[in-house]
Amino acid sequence: MSQQEHFAPETKGMPVLGLGTWQNKDLDQCADSVEAALNLGYRHVDTAQIYRNEKGVGEGIAAAKVDREDVFLATKVWIDQLDPASVHQSTQESLDKLDTDFLDLLYVHWPARAYQADETLHAFGELRAEGKIDRIGVSNFEPRHVEEAAEVLGEYPFANQVEIHPLLQQEELRAHAEEHDYELVAYSPLARGKVFDVPVISEIAESHGVSEAQVSLAWLREKGVTTIPKATSTAHIEDNFESLSLDLHVDEIAAIDDIDTTDRRVHPDFAPDAWG
Repeated sequence: MSQQEHFAPETKGMPVLGLGTWQNKDLDQCADSVEAALNLGYRHVDTAQIYRNEKGVGEGIAAAKVDREDVFLATKVWIDQLDPASVHQSTQESLDKLDTDFLDLLYVHWPARAYQADETLHAFGELRAEGKIDRIGVSNFEPRHVEEAAEVLGEYPFANQVEIHPLLQQEELRAHAEEHDYELVAYSPLARGKVFDVPVISEIAESHGVSEAQVSLAWLREKGVTTIPKATSTAHIEDNFESLSLDLHVDEIAAIDDIDTTDRRVHPDFAPDAWG
């Protein structure tokens, strides 16, 4: 499949499959991965201040045969930069490292440490008014945090990026997002490789002649969730992209729905108390 033949479909202007760059700290490798993904057909790239790779992401975008305006670019403000002055300063630093004048989406990375809904989100609103960001997002928010953000903003955030995969299905968050019409973006959509060890996913993958990764990404797409799987090798970048062509049967979706596991792979000590 060539980039001329297929692109990731979009929801509200955000492609439903993006390239995640978490832990890709080698700037040259990061740039190469971003360039390869964009040239293949990806149009959504996700990074964060704490990933320490925004410069590599920017170099990859510049090197790709794709106009910046055609790339949905998102980054996140780290938890010690969420006071108003730091939001402005650190976001400008992100823009400089990414070599861009604007971000399509800027996330609050966690509702933790320096985060104060009124002050932090007001600063995000100022960045949007200045044209430095197009959309305001949040990450690792429980429904109560999203509700508080919506009250401050006067609207629901554009997106909430959280850990979602077949072993952590996040039914409550998915229902809340559907009810209030905001996007859910799944990080660690392959449960850090654990989906390869789930028999029902392996059986479905074998029946289609595809990887377990493709099955997991297709299942999330069926649930209305955008995914940003991290990949560095061209082979994995291409394999994840092929998930866009995979259509799961109703019974296959139901079989994955029935996986009765809660396996959270990301749980720092500053995570919301409800994560327990």
